Formats: sequence, structure tokens, C-alpha cells
Amino acid sequence: MSTLDFERVRHVRATAPESIPALVRDRKRRPLLSEAGKLFIIAADHPARGALGVGKNETAMANRYELLERLSLALSRPGVDGVLGTPDIIDDLAILGALDGKIVVGSMNRGGLKSAVFEMDDRFTAYDIPGIVNANIDFAKLLVRINLADASSVATIEATARAIDDAAAAGIPIMLEPFMSEWRNGSIVNDLSTDAVIKSVAITSGLGNNSAYSWMKLPVVPDMARVMEATTMPTLLLGGDPSVRPDETYASWGDALSLPGVRGLVVGRTLLYPPDGDVAAAVDTAAALVHA
Repeated sequence: MSTLDFERVRHVRATAPESIPALVRDRKRRPLLSEAGKLFIIAADHPARGALGVGKNETAMANRYELLERLSLALSRPGVDGVLGTPDIIDDLAILGALDGKIVVGSMNRGGLKSAVFEMDDRFTAYDIPGIVNANIDFAKLLVRINLADASSVATIEATARAIDDAAAAGIPIMLEPFMSEWRNGSIVNDLSTDAVIKSVAITSGLGNNSAYSWMKLPVVPDMARVMEATTMPTLLLGGDPSVRPDETYASWGDALSLPGVRGLVVGRTLLYPPDGDVAAAVDTAAALVHA
């Protein structure tokens, strides 16, 4: 049985909604980076894009209570610096008291719903920069998938540029997650070849009037050293899937974390829903790599 006070979450949402923004805004805060200059973030913004699956389980993240239990456990582990989420997730965690002393990253564009015909028109439907500033959120994050064969992609690219401008004006660091993407059999597939990742970095780096607050969030791909030679921006790694060959995946993370410019790791479903169900062990393994 969960030790989390879900009755309080339901009660506050129903009877005192005006108290929720203050719970986020007035939480105990901390410096962005650890003393060693590293950052390990647990990601949980997938559900808002309709992406509920983990592996072969298409509805793994559908149970909000189970997701919050897993997130709270992950955030309680040493070496976990913070969480990336949409407002609903962040508000729930704030009511549960799980955000004190943690970095909070606000996810912005969730309009490109998984498998929708308009998926490449990835509109900013969650946090915006004024909302992030008002909530005392530490970091912004956006996804920019660049599809050279889909005209809708240019709207996302332009909106990304304006979001970068807004973040820089507010002094908010913004995490840019770029991909070269294409339609295959009715689904969007990201090109994870080294050259494609490098191209996505080059395009995204040039967006906006001011790159001073821009960070990269990049997948770990072959020849990661060459990818990191494509940017001077601080970079967080998007973890792969350790459920296939866990030891090889963790080793690739460790190698990439040693590269110049890499500041840490952002991983979500693969640590929150590990094949053996041991969230604490999976999170601890990743944290040890980041803060070695």
C-alpha cells in the first residue's frame, strides 16, 4: 500500500486549488548544478503527448497514482537532482511535498500528439516562459523535431526560436531536444544516426536572438565524441533503453558522460519502469554514473 497521501492530493485539488501555485513557487530551492557541475533529472512529460507506453506495455504510464509513486521514489534517491514534467505532474508532486530541494524543469510543447496527423505541428500547450517564471521553475525544456518533408515542422521551429528568445529575456536556462525526424508507415521516427544528430544540433543552435541560456538534450548515439564537437552548449544526455542490453546501455552512458561539455543525464520511462521493477536500483545506477 502506498505511503503517499493521495487523499490530500484529491482534497487540495477539489477544495483549495488556489494553494497549489504557492506550493510550487515557495518550495525549497537549490543551485542548478551539483558541486561537481553535474545534473541528473528524471523525466515524466511523456503522458501529456499521449505517449503512455513502455516497451510492449502500451498503457504502462496510464495509472497516475503508480506514476507518482515511482517518481516520488526516484526523487528520494541520492544523486537525483530534479524532475522534468508538465504542470499536472509538477502540481501533484508539489502537493505531495516531493519537490523541496529539487530542480524543476517545465515541459513546454506537448501539442504534437503521438501518431496524430498533426504531430509535427508540435505546439506549445503546456508551460510557457511567463508561467515558468511565475512558478519559480528552474529550467525550461522543449522538443524540436525537424522533418524536411513535412511543412508543419516549420511552425514548431519558429515557435522554438521565440521560446528561446523569451527564456533568454527572463534569464531562464532552456533545454533544447532536437531530432531529424520523418514519417514512416504513419508514425514519426527520429533518425538516430550520428550525422543526423549533428545536423539537428546545428539547426537548433542557430534559433533565436540569444543563445546564452540554451542547453542541448541529446540522445546517446555512436561516435558521441563527434556529436559533442558540434556544440559548445552545455549538454544533457537523453538515455537510451537499458531494457535491451542494460550493461551495454549503462556503459555507453558512462562513456558519453566523460566527454567535454556533457553535464549530466535526463532519463524517464526506462528508469521509472525497469524490466525487473526495481526503480531504486535503476535510478541509483544512473545517478552513480552522473555523479561518479
